[in-house]
Amino acid sequence: MRDAEAIACSRRMNSLTLNRHTEILEILEIPQLMDTCVRNGYYEEALELTAYVRRLERKHSSIPVIQGIVEEVRQSAQLMLNQLIQQLRTNIPLPACLRVIGFLRRMDVLTEAELRVKFLQARDAWLRSVQASIPDHDPYVHVTKTIEACRVHLFDVVTQYRAIFSDEEPPVPAAAPGEGAIFHSWVLQKVSEFLRALRRDLDRGVGGRLDSLLGQCMYFGLSFSRVGVDFRGQLAPLFQRVAADAFGKAVEEAVEKFREEMNSYTLISAPAVLGGTAAVPVPTAQPGTLQPPMVLLDFPPLACFLNGLLVAFNDLRLCCPIALAQDVTDCLDAALGEEAAFSGREQELFTQFCTAFLEDLLPYLNRCLQVLFPPAQIAQALGEFSGFGFHCRGRTPVASPGTERALSCSCPSAGSRCPQSPSPLSPLPQGVPPTQLQRFGRLGRIDVAALREPLAFLLPPAPGEEEPLPETAPDAEGEHAAVPTEPPESPSGDAALPGEGDPVATG
Repeated sequence: MRDAEAIACSRRMNSLTLNRHTEILEILEIPQLMDTCVRNGYYEEALELTAYVRRLERKHSSIPVIQGIVEEVRQSAQLMLNQLIQQLRTNIPLPACLRVIGFLRRMDVLTEAELRVKFLQARDAWLRSVQASIPDHDPYVHVTKTIEACRVHLFDVVTQYRAIFSDEEPPVPAAAPGEGAIFHSWVLQKVSEFLRALRRDLDRGVGGRLDSLLGQCMYFGLSFSRVGVDFRGQLAPLFQRVAADAFGKAVEEAVEKFREEMNSYTLISAPAVLGGTAAVPVPTAQPGTLQPPMVLLDFPPLACFLNGLLVAFNDLRLCCPIALAQDVTDCLDAALGEEAAFSGREQELFTQFCTAFLEDLLPYLNRCLQVLFPPAQIAQALGEFSGFGFHCRGRTPVASPGTERALSCSCPSAGSRCPQSPSPLSPLPQGVPPTQLQRFGRLGRIDVAALREPLAFLLPPAPGEEEPLPETAPDAEGEHAAVPTEPPESPSGDAALPGEGDPVATG
């Protein structure tokens, strides 16, 4: 009897299984179908199968067959996750990025913060692969291609991120920790990497094309200012250092060559121009240029030395920040001061040599410095970085000593209220008069007096001069202020340094 019941129950189960054969077969084929969809890129259908399997798991989690199906579907879902993230590591456009991120969100395996991190990691890996493919044999080619790649592709990544995660605000340094800080930190990292690569290529040497690189980098920073990442302020110190180092190296080469020529130079006979009677034709200076002093042709070492400095000036002119005025002047002072300590037996001819050095070479170099660093621009820069001064409306303001721009009244109550005027002290406008630049030190001007001092015993006294006295002039307060021995000539606004094709001839 019991056997009959068991057989009947088994027969009913078999009949039910036969009737539900199609549905059971579909369930059993879900893992295979899921794998096929994932491998062929049918992610929409794969997500629908994944949702269906989750419902089966909630209803029949105790059935071993269902558990096996769920595990196989999870493996296929992991494969789909890897494929979607791999797509983000390629040159993928914005619509495809939106579709991939949509699939990742529907998979519900990553939080919002994790999704942002995964997106940035994947796009960063692709960007690094692009940068690694740039040839590195030529520093100039490498840095120009790096700038172009970062400007185009990094801007695309930023645009994609802000389009996908629309709640993201422009990155600011004061952003609170959280999802907004993720993007800000990543952008700072990429900018820092670019600056390090730029510094490395600049140190390797890019020749005389520093101005071209500066223009490209500034355009790069300007384009990123539209997304709130303007890093142009970080570029100035890099190019300023490179320009100063290149100028210093060129001056050192000119000094070394001058030493070599002085070792073989002798003042046995008078120079052709100074000792001869025939007039030497002097080439006519072109308008808007600085003509080198032709008297230096009598002394070939000085002429070659000036040619070397002019080459350094012309290279510096391509990228000449106003902040280098003091550094360039100090570099020239060091080089000229070292070379000014001459000694010789031929007193008369050597005196002419020193006179040409002080009265022709140094004033000409001062005029070159004024072309590179116009006093008006230096005065404007000092005015921008100084505070406001105050002056009495009843008296003439005078410059305060030191390096600050503040002007003060000469009356004892300056700084509070002048008893000579009922009106309060009023702020001065921004800017420093170019005539007051001498009070700020040697900005763009060689100290001719310091270079003249070690040669004073060799030079003949000036006409009517019996005893050298320090040249002083009373200032507005009755005190004495130093007057420069060689006031630099102010060149015209359109003056230009001699090109490399117009050096001083050395005979």
